Amino acid sequence: MREFAVVILLLTGATFTLLAAVGLLRLPDLLTRMQAATKTGTLGVGCTVLAVAVFFDQTGITTRALMIVVFLFMTAPIAAHMIARAAYFAGAELWEGTVHDDLRDRYDSETNTLQSGAS
Repeated sequence: MREFAVVILLLTGATFTLLAAVGLLRLPDLLTRMQAATKTGTLGVGCTVLAVAVFFDQTGITTRALMIVVFLFMTAPIAAHMIARAAYFAGAELWEGTVHDDLRDRYDSETNTLQSGAS
């Protein structure tokens, strides 16, 4: 039964990692590529690390694996958000099919200031 769980976790991790790679190659602009890489890449690596924890079934390895998963889920989205925000402020081109840009009217590129949504 444990081997079956390991196989399912590894296949799920490999699938999400493959989807992240496809997203990096096929999506039209930096922001959508970053979303694909962050979300699916994090899930793919998380499932793979959980497969390691289930396979070895030792307290030390399981603890480390769970700490890695928690660290990934806490840091990857925040890092991607900060990189995407910096890319937007640096003038990265948005895809021509972008429907809504929340920051367009609130960011002054000459002074590099962002107005809050409360004003």
